[in-house]
Amino acid sequence: MERSKKKVLLFYCVEAEDLARKVAAQSNLIQLQSINWRNFADGFPNLFIKNAHDIRGQHVAFLGSFSSPSVIFEQLSVIYALPMLFCASFSVVLPFFPTGSFERIEEEGDVATAFTLARMLSNTPISRGGPTSLVIYDIHALQERFYFGDSILPVFESGIPLLKERLQQLPESDKIVVAFPDDGAWKRFHKLLDHFPMVICNKVREGDKRIVRIKEGNPAGCHVVIVDDLVQSGGTLIECQKVLAAQGAAKVSAYVTHGVFPKKSWERFVHKNDNVSGKAFAHFWISDSCPLTVEAITGKAPFEVLSLARSISDALQI
Repeated sequence: MERSKKKVLLFYCVEAEDLARKVAAQSNLIQLQSINWRNFADGFPNLFIKNAHDIRGQHVAFLGSFSSPSVIFEQLSVIYALPMLFCASFSVVLPFFPTGSFERIEEEGDVATAFTLARMLSNTPISRGGPTSLVIYDIHALQERFYFGDSILPVFESGIPLLKERLQQLPESDKIVVAFPDDGAWKRFHKLLDHFPMVICNKVREGDKRIVRIKEGNPAGCHVVIVDDLVQSGGTLIECQKVLAAQGAAKVSAYVTHGVFPKKSWERFVHKNDNVSGKAFAHFWISDSCPLTVEAITGKAPFEVLSLARSISDALQI
């Protein structure tokens, strides 16, 4: 017997408005709601949840984007407020968990900010329906689920199905090899991509330099797609591309779920007519988990955005 689907009232932060509209377009059961995102003269948030009485007894969700520390406080304020308005259940969708790569303490004095942010989210009040569901895509380390307290239920989803669907649409889909820039990426994703031939790269130290080399696999004659959870400066991807091309790859593309690209580092990948090296990547796929990046790279080759909208719509029915 098919379980009946629920109507969801979806609130969202300013940055995530485009993605929220795409999510709502996936189902007539998802209805967008509004928040006034204002500030007092001193810069602190002056927030107002519209039609607060109407969400009583309703299933409610919030789509967030923690793109910088400056926006986290105002969004946490809303996240803490919504479940206290007597909603039937509450879900938070945070496609990118920004401190996920800072999860280890390698020497005394290191601060694992992944744990800090997990504790902040774990303090979300319980709604009438129980603990809050927290949907995150391709978190950097799966063990981070244990950083969250019992009052929140992390749901870890992946953008890899979007990549697989896109690769099947390519004319040379039978000549694709998936490459991982390091063992960590292989551990995260190889089970989701195990029907593709694989190449595993690693970094070795030579003096003061870290050199990327191929550890396993053969890229010769194939379209090689480098897969990782996120990109920052892009240096590792570029070094991987050089090694793969030198070993005979017909062309090289890349996929990351989270295109962070601080300080406009995406610019080094953009195809330029007068720069052959700038066309090193045939395709560069990212999801829309980082809205500011999506806005910046739209219409610029080789970038293509694979939207999480359908996946988020499905996740809201969990």
